[in-house]
Amino acid sequence: MEAMMAFVFLGLAIAAEVLGTSLIKSTEGFTKLWPTLASLSAYAVSFLTLSMAIQRGLQVGVGYAIWSGLGTTLIVIIGALFLSEPITLAKVVGVALVVAGVVVLNLGGVH
Repeated sequence: MEAMMAFVFLGLAIAAEVLGTSLIKSTEGFTKLWPTLASLSAYAVSFLTLSMAIQRGLQVGVGYAIWSGLGTTLIVIIGALFLSEPITLAKVVGVALVVAGVVVLNLGGVH
């Protein structure tokens, strides 16, 4: 049960980090108060829930790899769908390598 909760907290950490990163453009260089507060709050929640996942037994390296890898992948997708950012071959290859790295860490590090 504790391991399951670690992954629940990790999922919340990823969602909060993706939200915080998605809001960065709307802060206009942290000059807009409400988007800035929302972005920074989302990052605070992300770090809090990531630490809770690690406290519940998730290895730091594996937890961080999943958090950053899935966050990066989701931000590339959100950027393409909602922020009019182009999908390039370099982005696709880069994200594929990140995902492959997370998979390798999970296969070798969790058990």
